Amino acid sequence: MEIQRTPEIAELKRRFKNNPIVAILGPRQCGKTTLSHQFSLQGPSRITTFDLENPRDAERISNPLLALEDTEGLVIIDEIQRRPNLFPVLRTLSDRSLKTRYLILGSASRDLIRQGSESLAGRISYLEIGGFTLEHTGVDKTEKLWVRGSFPRSFLASSEASSCEWREDFIATFLERDIPQLGIQIPAKSLRRFWTMLAHYHGQIFNASEIGRSFGISDHTAQRYLDLLSGTFMVRQLRPWHYNTKKRIVKRPKIYFRDSGILHTLLSLEGKKDVLSHPKLGASWEGFAMEEVIRYGRLRENEIFFWGVHTGAELDLVFEKKGRLYGIEFKYMQAPTLTPSMHSAFAELSLKHLWIIYPGKDEYRLNRNITVVPLRNLHSIKVS
Repeated sequence: MEIQRTPEIAELKRRFKNNPIVAILGPRQCGKTTLSHQFSLQGPSRITTFDLENPRDAERISNPLLALEDTEGLVIIDEIQRRPNLFPVLRTLSDRSLKTRYLILGSASRDLIRQGSESLAGRISYLEIGGFTLEHTGVDKTEKLWVRGSFPRSFLASSEASSCEWREDFIATFLERDIPQLGIQIPAKSLRRFWTMLAHYHGQIFNASEIGRSFGISDHTAQRYLDLLSGTFMVRQLRPWHYNTKKRIVKRPKIYFRDSGILHTLLSLEGKKDVLSHPKLGASWEGFAMEEVIRYGRLRENEIFFWGVHTGAELDLVFEKKGRLYGIEFKYMQAPTLTPSMHSAFAELSLKHLWIIYPGKDEYRLNRNITVVPLRNLHSIKVS
């Protein structure tokens, strides 16, 4: 079974209108190759593909200028992080010909491949994707998507047991093969232990000193491990919103697992019943809902924040659009109401609007500028 990724295909078409090169970045196995195939079926008739994990393709492009200089149409290069030295060649070729477009796929962030990608400034657009969202699966699959996570093979598995087994294999492969291929030498067992420990901090402020002491490593090493997991799209570091105030604001990031299924596996939760009875139930759903909002709203990394002060008041998500500030709170409950934190956030930040996202079915207003919205109704979040 293959789910058509219509929103991303439309976005790729839009970006190619202004850029000769578009990069699809995202975690391994999230559907980048499938998306590139779906896009190519609607593109030019001539398509050239290189998969840099395939030894034959890697050999074909060992002399990249010779291999690419006569190509026309669409050139797809998969797993670009394995050959960052290709970026200068793509710069030269994209400047030389208007008949060729390059679609490159990578499993590492721009920060991890920055040395090569900087040479493409002004010629490349980056599209970050994850696995499936409710836009792909439909809202009737919300619970399944939350429990199993967004990776296509995990979501589409024939049973919960098969889904869980796939995620265990993914974690092992990620640690034992993918990380070393990026040139990062960290023992797989050490990173697995750190990653598992991090799962218990999901939705909380990251304290490098505390985690470092628990794990027996320095603050610097703890931050380096976290940055690595962020750079490979496993963990999101949500930065605090900074502004002029006399209040003592929180200055460290919050951490969220980008994929709820991977979080559940690291917490040893094998299926729906385990998730629903675990102390991290609320935090798990809130992280899942946050990723849905970020991806539905096409919010970039530099646009999203959380707000918190040391007196305890906080707001899960803050973003700025058209010069105004908006807030979102996530609540795993049946009938959310206004809380002192929401009042404080609204007044302190002069929010244009605040939405409260919850798993129910009814949408209602708490006042003129605060609305309770079901996760299935994300289209109701409109920035004016």
